[in-house]
Amino acid sequence: MSRARYLPGYLLYRVLSGIFGLLPEPIMRRTGEGLGWLLSFVAGERRQMSARHLRRVAGEGADVDRLARQAFASYGRYWAETFWVRPRRLAAMAEHISIEGDDIVRAHRDQGGLILALPHLGNWEAAGIEAINLGLDLVAAAESLPNPLISDWFIAQRAVFGIDVVLVKAGASTELLSRLQEGKSLALPSDRDLKGRGVAVTFFGEETTLPAGPFVLAKRTGSPVLPVATYFRRGRGHHFVVRPPLDGEASVGEMAQQLAGHFEDFIRAHPTQWHLLQPLWPSDREEPM
Repeated sequence: MSRARYLPGYLLYRVLSGIFGLLPEPIMRRTGEGLGWLLSFVAGERRQMSARHLRRVAGEGADVDRLARQAFASYGRYWAETFWVRPRRLAAMAEHISIEGDDIVRAHRDQGGLILALPHLGNWEAAGIEAINLGLDLVAAAESLPNPLISDWFIAQRAVFGIDVVLVKAGASTELLSRLQEGKSLALPSDRDLKGRGVAVTFFGEETTLPAGPFVLAKRTGSPVLPVATYFRRGRGHHFVVRPPLDGEASVGEMAQQLAGHFEDFIRAHPTQWHLLQPLWPSDREEPM
């Protein structure tokens, strides 16, 4: 099928990248947050889904509509940074990154590839900048988008962050295993089970599944699974948190539940930076919003 029909959407992304690329960092950041907040007023179903997730995090008494709009503002910042980043800006970005737990990465990096398991918090792709500084050769799994031109653009953008991308499709698990065996480290967004065939966990008090990939790869290679969170700072920059490895002697189910517990802690710390706008729990699909 001709790729020409995908061209309008792709060109829109390129135009946005060109516009945001011209902006100074503070204006880019605030513009992204403002546009994300405005989008929350028209993205009804996705805003309601975000509010539904945030109710589980913050409790029944929370003003989840307000929290969801803040989450959209944070998501707008994520997109603005994605459009804005250029190779010449990486050094300046690195100056505004702080990390908690870098000693954990250093303690394990010489033993082979690491598996970094992340939720969709802040700008998770910016972790590639710090990964390079910590001496990691990073490969990330990413969802394949309906528009192949935009998928190709995203792969190129993530390469700017120092991240090599493997799209989640047939054969991806084999490729990720091969990269891990080569000594490369994997960054795996792990709070959304795309295939619906993951490992059952209790997450914020309700049963769902997490993707099995991090735990299966760990069992096959002996690589440690490190829970990682990526946060926006209040102003410019990012803050990353790395936790000690999951118990590699535990079962896959036990490892998944350990990771779910870490993700709960990460998300509760900054719930409005959790950019998950799709159904996550089975009840999200079964009950009206």
